[in-house]
Amino acid sequence: MTFKRPYGAGLAALAFGMFAATAAYAEPTVNKGDNAWMLTSTVLVLLMTIPGLALFYGGLVRSKNMLSVLMQVFYTVCVVTVIWAVYGYSLAFTGGSDFIGGFSKAFMMGVTTDSKAATFSVDANISELIYMCFQMTFAAITPALIVGAFAERMKFAAIALFIPLWVTLIYFPIAHMVWYWPGPDMIQDAAKALAAATDAAAKTAAQAKLDEINADAGWIFKAGAIDFAGGTVVHINAGIAGLVGALLIGKRVGYGKELMAPHSLTMSMIGASLLWVGWFGFNAGSNLEANGGAALAMTNSFVATAAAALSWMFAEWIIKGHPSVLGVISGAVAGLVAVTPAAGFSGVMGAIVLGLVVGVVCLFFCTVVKNALGYDDSLDVFGVHCIGGIVGALGTGILVNPALGGAGIMDYTAIPPKVADYDFAVQMIAQLKAVGTTLVWSGIGSAILYKVVDVIVGLRANVESEREGLDITEHTERAYNM
Repeated sequence: MTFKRPYGAGLAALAFGMFAATAAYAEPTVNKGDNAWMLTSTVLVLLMTIPGLALFYGGLVRSKNMLSVLMQVFYTVCVVTVIWAVYGYSLAFTGGSDFIGGFSKAFMMGVTTDSKAATFSVDANISELIYMCFQMTFAAITPALIVGAFAERMKFAAIALFIPLWVTLIYFPIAHMVWYWPGPDMIQDAAKALAAATDAAAKTAAQAKLDEINADAGWIFKAGAIDFAGGTVVHINAGIAGLVGALLIGKRVGYGKELMAPHSLTMSMIGASLLWVGWFGFNAGSNLEANGGAALAMTNSFVATAAAALSWMFAEWIIKGHPSVLGVISGAVAGLVAVTPAAGFSGVMGAIVLGLVVGVVCLFFCTVVKNALGYDDSLDVFGVHCIGGIVGALGTGILVNPALGGAGIMDYTAIPPKVADYDFAVQMIAQLKAVGTTLVWSGIGSAILYKVVDVIVGLRANVESEREGLDITEHTERAYNM
């Protein structure tokens, strides 16, 4: 069995080309320009979270809860960073099973300044430590997104326990299933060995080796799903976990009866702008090389975001009679979410269409659906990230089609690698599997973890603490002393 994978297939999963090539072929080289780009991209993704996401979320809550949100986001980055280095990287990006890796790189064993990670080009690697740090920033921002769903009412002790459990039991398996694969070098080497085999026995042995290499990949990856930079792993994963949390924790005191307007849209505007800037590291960095693929991801991250912001703004203007700053920045984030899985696959015009669609769809879910069902998703994590991620993941399966201007999906078993034939039905089934698996794994798994945390430390602050504000009751500080 062989797998057709794209050049620029998404952040991802390249986890494993972190090894030297076999002795039969030249060792892949490390390009200093690619390394420099990935160093920059890694810092840009950190910028997305702190200060970007922290300020975006902080401005959207009431002033009495500003510091609590900042603390939750900052804590998440810190604790996930340590966990990632100790065992997270190993669980996500080493072989083990279809669903989770092993501990061969726990405590960073074997990861040195000389070890390499594969890109999407044969015989072109980057430094593994850079790849490890790049993936670390993805692991950090994903659970940080979740806290917006139950902002202003969850105890910090519950956050402190839930985040390590969630990233270990939910994020690492999903990242492994979607992004882990052997890398192009190993597949191409095995394909060359098969082509060079001269007799039946040699061909059988070479085919078996190629099949073995292809089988060493995550379950969703082997299903053929494509996710350039985290539509499933990051956004659907966090979005559904946020919705489950909002439902289990319950509504804020006074929700639907008291005004709960954002206390500083200025802060949120700054945060959203930092998110957009940092997202270029998120999306263009997921190409892992400073080449045309990164340029395509960057361009798509510009146009899809702008289109979604305009789409949300004009739709809101038509429906409510006025355009709002909250609407335009929410639309921009929705566009960034949707283009994440498609950034390196879609053509530029396709990305614009994707942005126009997701702006309206997310507005509908954040207003009509949310009001109809009555759940209190404080900062619309589900409506923007989960729904936007689903639109993006399914849209990617359509827009990757070369006939629509897409980049196509690369077949690394061909010599040299080439773009494979596009099959709409096959690709969409694969995308649906990825979406469905993420929703089920994260939805059910998160519900169990919330219940466990509730039993151990309790999830929710009491009514008095909630009314006074979590800044004072949880952290004995105020965001503003005037």
